Amino acid sequence: MNTIEWTPAGLCLLDQRVLPAEEVYRTYTTYEAVAEAIRSMVVRGAPAIGVAAAFGIALGVQSSVAAGENLPAAFERICQTLAATRPTAVNLFWAIDRMRRKFEQAVADRLAGDELAQALVAEAQAIQAEDVAVCRQIGRHGAALVPDGATVLTHCNAGALATAGYGTALGVIRAAVEAGKQVAVYADETRPFLQGARLTAWELMRDGIPVTLICDNMAGHFMKLGRISCVVVGADRIAANGDTANKIGTYMVAALAHRHRLPFYVAAPISTFDLTLETGAGIPIEDRAAQEVTHIGSHCIAPPNVAVANPAFDVTPHELITAIITERGVAYPPFTATLRQLVANA
Repeated sequence: MNTIEWTPAGLCLLDQRVLPAEEVYRTYTTYEAVAEAIRSMVVRGAPAIGVAAAFGIALGVQSSVAAGENLPAAFERICQTLAATRPTAVNLFWAIDRMRRKFEQAVADRLAGDELAQALVAEAQAIQAEDVAVCRQIGRHGAALVPDGATVLTHCNAGALATAGYGTALGVIRAAVEAGKQVAVYADETRPFLQGARLTAWELMRDGIPVTLICDNMAGHFMKLGRISCVVVGADRIAANGDTANKIGTYMVAALAHRHRLPFYVAAPISTFDLTLETGAGIPIEDRAAQEVTHIGSHCIAPPNVAVANPAFDVTPHELITAIITERGVAYPPFTATLRQLVANA
């Protein structure tokens, strides 16, 4: 599915806020509008945020060229606006840094005007194409870890909707199915934004992969009954020791999997690694609006003025993670050594 598409009219995004009830595509023509689309979760998922930000930068440079602005100053303003949208997913900052390097190279090569703007569009398109290829590689490496006949539990949405296509955690499941394995999925609903209920279930049903939707507080029950073979989740940032930030509730699932001696796998691209952080204690955790907890859609389900805490992510300690699946292979503990090895194998 095309969740992100560059068109002559601008950047077209599938609005994930209204799925599965409606399949609405919106076109964005300014970097400010792309930044707001990221902030408001029209587009979400760490790799997809990075791709959208890259195209947002390309849009901003196109406009700055047309307006005859001072490009270096305008470029920094564009990057800062996009970087301020969501703090946890490191892929956002990875993509911005890559676009910055391309801009600096283009300037050094004395590209200007439309040529420079087109060079940045091409770089954003390359990031998008590479993301799909990376997800397919993650899928191939991860499929070997999923037994034939397995039932996989996943949390949040780490599928085609969260990437430029195919997915990370769902990419592993898709690749296992493509390899001929019989695989079924239990999808946590993933409160409060319901990405599992609205997005993961929708994706898997479109693909004809058997999926059962469960409430977040049912995971332990089904593990105890022996209904779950393994857990596969995505990631928004992975520290040098393997501590992993992912959608809120992931830590709880990891702890339950550890209690029931089930493999707990994280599927993520190398761009999700943040080796500047020794542990997950340094990962910034985004706090989101109280209304996401007190309301479902426009319907209020809580007493007026109740105090609300709404962290969007939590950090799963590395000791609860069986392996981290990347496009360059599978990393096993001790992650401090194996993650650096994978990065060095560029």
